[in-house]
Amino acid sequence: MAIKRTYHELIQLKTFEERFEYLRIGGKVGSETFGFERYLNQTFYRTKEWRRARRDVIVRDLGCDLGLEGYDIIGTIVVHHINPVRKEDVAESYSADLIDPEFLICTSEDTHKAIHYGNLFSVPNLIVERKPGDTCLWK
Repeated sequence: MAIKRTYHELIQLKTFEERFEYLRIGGKVGSETFGFERYLNQTFYRTKEWRRARRDVIVRDLGCDLGLEGYDIIGTIVVHHINPVRKEDVAESYSADLIDPEFLICTSEDTHKAIHYGNLFSVPNLIVERKPGDTCLWK
């Protein structure tokens, strides 16, 4: 049986780098995940249960990458399954773990891709450096 990673273990890690390594899968681009059964997970992501869980996780994580304050996600927020989703998890009836916030975390699109297929160096601009006046609307 695979080891289950959890949100509560993840948040004990204080740095982005530590959290990233905890989550990193290291898959290969083009390797089959759902193959011809891709419709299974696509159907799941349209359910009201998933949409509710996704919303709750975004609120919990304050829309921050890997749930770390100061790593605000600009653009699309991906709610990542901490433990990879398998065909069996969505095939007949959805596993409760798929919508349990204990097994979900917010990521940016770049971080999400790097977790699955890259490494820490694949994540551009980990922190956006703020400068005085950069939020001024009339400049």
